[in-house]
Amino acid sequence: MILGTIFLVILYFILKYTLAWISYYNNLDPRLGDSTWRFTYDYPVIGERDISDLDDKEFVRLRRKKNKIVLLMYSIVLIIFIASMSVLSKFLLFFFD
Repeated sequence: MILGTIFLVILYFILKYTLAWISYYNNLDPRLGDSTWRFTYDYPVIGERDISDLDDKEFVRLRRKKNKIVLLMYSIVLIIFIASMSVLSKFLLFFFD
């Protein structure tokens, strides 16, 4: 239970770090929007070249970096949820056994 709590605290700090990166990318270009929990509006299509890469290469690369960081953030949130359910179940088993 203690190791699970330490793991959750470490994941929390990693989540705060990724949120700081997302806000950093949002401040680099106003076209990305201010949303922390959303991918950018122009979604890349798997298997096809992103046609907007020809128009504005720097923005497209910035958008792709932000999308990768947002995906990492969602992965961390999912891991935090699963770990918190594990810690909660161990906590309840400790007190109800």
